[in-house]
Amino acid sequence: MNEDFGIQIKEKMYGDRLIDTIAYAQSNHGMFKCTDCHSPEYETFPHAGNLRMEMMYACNDCHGGDPEYAKFHFDEIEEAFYESMHYNRAPDAFNCWSCHNPHTYKTQARVGEKISETVTYDNQICLKCHADVSQYELLTERENINIIKSHEWLPNQELHFKNVRCIECHTQLNDSLLVSHVVMPKDSAIRECTQCHSENSHLMASLYKYKSMESRKSVGFLNAVIINDSYVIGANRNKYLNILSVVLFGLVLFGIFIHALFRIIKRK
Repeated sequence: MNEDFGIQIKEKMYGDRLIDTIAYAQSNHGMFKCTDCHSPEYETFPHAGNLRMEMMYACNDCHGGDPEYAKFHFDEIEEAFYESMHYNRAPDAFNCWSCHNPHTYKTQARVGEKISETVTYDNQICLKCHADVSQYELLTERENINIIKSHEWLPNQELHFKNVRCIECHTQLNDSLLVSHVVMPKDSAIRECTQCHSENSHLMASLYKYKSMESRKSVGFLNAVIINDSYVIGANRNKYLNILSVVLFGLVLFGIFIHALFRIIKRK
């Protein structure tokens, strides 16, 4: 409003300031009113321009020390984040919201029915910056990484990108956290095939961690999730079936031995 001339000037709102109300309603924070997190002045529309400069809450401002959210280990996540390459490379520019938009983020690992949906959703978080030069340059002056070229060494590259998350190879495993938040430098990323393609697959402690814990409770199989949801060469093994096969093989050998022993005795 220009009060001197008594006219109104309307301009198109900056796209990044628009909130998708449907996505927000479906997000983890969808049950909250805007003013639960933002200034009460947001109830006035159009919003005052200076509100854009208000401080944003961090995760632990609401979740830290709250027994109701203790199972999510927010305090440990914050500690892990401070060890992350992301924070250490850009401490002034990088925060929780750089990856987890508070208006759209929703948990996938605990509630996603399909592993493939979790992979797609979580990888989009990484690709939001690493596949978008304009976003990448907001956080760092380093040259943007060509993801396809930097992963040329990876066999069946497209298949891996489709079926595993970036964080499977680029984060440090954590026993207590469902999703590790310690993003490692590229030189520390996993490059050994056997890390995932083995009986003790790395994926069981990362991508399949939650579902494997649930599977253990219900059926007792350590890698039933991999057996049911996907085929990972070298990882689709079950220790109970392995033991059973050894027992059966032993019984067969014992039967052959007894049979041979009786034949020898009978001949004598």
